Amino acid sequence: MTQTATPTEGDSPLAQLAGAGLMVPCLDGGMRRAIELDQAASTQAHPAAVARVEAFLPMYSSVHRGAGFRSRRATAAYEEARRAVLTFAGRDPDGPDVAIFVRNTTEAINHLAYRLRLAKDDIVVTTTVEHHANLLPWGRVAERHYVECDTSGTFSVDDVTAALDAGHRTPALLAITGASNVTGWLPPLDAIIEAAHARGVPVLVDAAQLAPHRPMPVDADYLVFSGHKLYAPFGSGALIGPRTTFATGDPFLAGGGAVDLVGLDEVIWTTPPDRDEAGSPNVIGAVALHAAIDALSAVGWDAIIEHERALAARLFAGLTRIPGVTVLGPRGPAGHGEPVETLPVATFTIDGMHHALVAARLSAEFAIAVRHGCFCAHPYVIRLLGMSDEAVDTYRREVIAGDHRNIPGAVRASAGLGTSAADIDALVSAVALLAGGGESPVPYEQDIATGDFFPVTDHPDWRHAAEELGAACSRG
Repeated sequence: MTQTATPTEGDSPLAQLAGAGLMVPCLDGGMRRAIELDQAASTQAHPAAVARVEAFLPMYSSVHRGAGFRSRRATAAYEEARRAVLTFAGRDPDGPDVAIFVRNTTEAINHLAYRLRLAKDDIVVTTTVEHHANLLPWGRVAERHYVECDTSGTFSVDDVTAALDAGHRTPALLAITGASNVTGWLPPLDAIIEAAHARGVPVLVDAAQLAPHRPMPVDADYLVFSGHKLYAPFGSGALIGPRTTFATGDPFLAGGGAVDLVGLDEVIWTTPPDRDEAGSPNVIGAVALHAAIDALSAVGWDAIIEHERALAARLFAGLTRIPGVTVLGPRGPAGHGEPVETLPVATFTIDGMHHALVAARLSAEFAIAVRHGCFCAHPYVIRLLGMSDEAVDTYRREVIAGDHRNIPGAVRASAGLGTSAADIDALVSAVALLAGGGESPVPYEQDIATGDFFPVTDHPDWRHAAEELGAACSRG
């Protein structure tokens, strides 16, 4: 089942990312072009990021306080990257905000949760749509109140304001996603931020999913995002917020580079952002992030949005026409019956087929990479699947006992700059074959400890892959 459509902006990729055209083995013994539809997890590197890293490496050195020529050049590149991050986020590089380099969004939110110095009875309002990275850190430091989503996985500005007004005192923070990593839904951020600010509540936006696809909200008090989702998978991300937040108090990480003076019984911390970047920083990651930001800016938001809207329309149109396939979220059957814009992300199930088996077969038989499970958003996925409390309790007992075979989940296909209409069509055709009962060339076995499926085969590339250890995809 191959969808045909009038040529659109999504027909060709906007960038040939690193590894484009890679041929990978399939179970029938043939080689197929790898189709990467797991862009919401991590993107491949933009060639501009790769080229800039290669050009920078001869000048690589430890930054700050080095007297050597390489150190001076490396320091300049690192600080230029910081200014680029602020500009990309809609901030004045010479203004009141700072950009702190971190490894990823999760680390950024943990940094902020520590630095806000919240009391246990302070209230942080967040939502049931969040990635675990924007749920778990707040539970360590404060009392969480939640904005509940409806059956389509969305909430309104009124839902947010009701949560902000419901507590016994004004919340210390609203922590909200800029875009769902499960459904691609885009909350009405501008109106939400305005409503929070009217109540004196600062706002953190988790922009991990938003940043590669849309401009970030300029009025958010705090922003966090990751390079590995932004075509710069070199281990760098950013935490952006007012300099005043980080100007006092001890940092999340203590060590060299974060201090002005140290005695055996005394420490004088330095000024931000260095105060919150203890240890040798990831200079290469910052350089790569800068290059990716420049590359996105060169393409332009208008072209990116047009390209991804076309991909999203093709993806949803194709999947929703397949009998036995259910798309979750506001563009699926539980939606509101009206057009809803999302990122080019579709999460779906196939009747009678385990989500882990769908993902395994798409990879092993069609060379299509997707993700399956709960996508580090367990509360959200459980709601989208409409699971009862009894069903949740059953799989919870099994997981505690070490059996992950029945953990709930779905399959997610996600696109980006490197995705073409042909990639979407290949996925739709493969899913139609699976949903129609197409037989696999070999049996698959499910691992009890991970819940993943592996083909039973002597094919060397797949036999060894089945022996790899690691956390189950279904766990996140």
